[in-house]
Amino acid sequence: MSNLATSQPHPRPIEFADARRRLKAIFVGSVGNLVEWYDFYAYTAFSLYFAPAFFPSSDPVVQQLNAATLFAAGFIVRPLGGWLFGHLADRYGRRLSLTVSVLMMCFGSLIIALTPTYATIGFAAPSLLALARIIEGLSLGGEYGARATYLSEIADPEHRGFYSSFQYVTLIGGQLTAILVLLLLQNVFLTHEQLVAWGWRIPFVIGALLAVTAMLMRRHMHETESFTEANKSPVKRESSIRGLLRYPREIAIVVGLTAGGTAAFYTFTTYMQTFVRQTAGFSDITTTYVIAGSLIFAAILQPIYGAISDRIGRKPLLIFFGVAGTLLTVPLLTTLAGTKSPWVAFLLISGAWVFVAGYTSINAVVKAELFPTAIRATGVAVPYALTVSIFGGTAPAIALFFKQQGHEQWFYYYLAGVIFVSLLVYSTMRDTKHQSAMHRHD
Repeated sequence: MSNLATSQPHPRPIEFADARRRLKAIFVGSVGNLVEWYDFYAYTAFSLYFAPAFFPSSDPVVQQLNAATLFAAGFIVRPLGGWLFGHLADRYGRRLSLTVSVLMMCFGSLIIALTPTYATIGFAAPSLLALARIIEGLSLGGEYGARATYLSEIADPEHRGFYSSFQYVTLIGGQLTAILVLLLLQNVFLTHEQLVAWGWRIPFVIGALLAVTAMLMRRHMHETESFTEANKSPVKRESSIRGLLRYPREIAIVVGLTAGGTAAFYTFTTYMQTFVRQTAGFSDITTTYVIAGSLIFAAILQPIYGAISDRIGRKPLLIFFGVAGTLLTVPLLTTLAGTKSPWVAFLLISGAWVFVAGYTSINAVVKAELFPTAIRATGVAVPYALTVSIFGGTAPAIALFFKQQGHEQWFYYYLAGVIFVSLLVYSTMRDTKHQSAMHRHD
């Protein structure tokens, strides 16, 4: 009995050490994600200020449309980035893929920060801006798949939804950081004229420096046990694309479940900055406060919903998003367009996040649970990046196109329709929490 009594306490330190190791790995992976998305969203947060420097026009809607078009261009190359970094993650490790991707984001930010204006170098200015967006698009195309795979594999099976939800906590945190920098520059350090003239370059310099810091942190990340075990397999691996094509049903599920979610996500993050400013008619500073407040609320929801999915499954949350998004998008955006109260605008956008979080909090882990280890990063990244390119990155440009044509409300119905298509997929797919491929390596 005495031997038994003395042996019982030993597992607790081991469990604590294991939990600490997992939390540290998730923290490092998530911080790098925050930095990458800060760099990416700084483009949107400061587009109101730098658009005149790259796109000469007397019409601010045309300037924003041009900026949004280049934003969409960054998404066109994301499938290529998904394949490139997915292959790197599946063949050489999640850590290497994540380290290289954040380094590329640093280069993209530096190009934007240092590019002269249209008045100085003419057409070369928007061309260099496009190059920077392509580099950042390649980086993010691979970042998502490698990171979703890493966070899902490093988490313990009982809390996988909770841990992986921090992918979107830090993703939203990246945009919040960009908005915080915007608020400080708007209210503390610079005038409006200084922001338009040169101040918009500051956030991209900050982003490049943060990206270097994240790269150094990621160099010391632990590789996941799933990849290490799969890498020991004596079976000769196929090319990443050939291996991926063995899972046509899973590819179709990723495309279907992503379409509505990514369109909604980019509408209520990226496009909201422009929508609240130009359609609802709020000032720059009021717009920034409204968007920042709603994003803080959105970030809080992510781990709550992730934890709920660990208890009841992933599918109920996806269906909740699909039903609510289909029914409420049009009345919500219509009301938001007509409000003159910042508080009402904040409540409406936060209300949208109540159902959008049903997708954002768990979509990464759902995709990771669809594929075995050997093809997981590529399986998550490539079909996701392709779908985001079509439905996510184009959302601001489509909305602004309808606005320019005098039919902005058409975009509301477009968004509701895309969410409805995803709802059909949510209703027929398996619940990946209960039928997961995470334990399969080949």
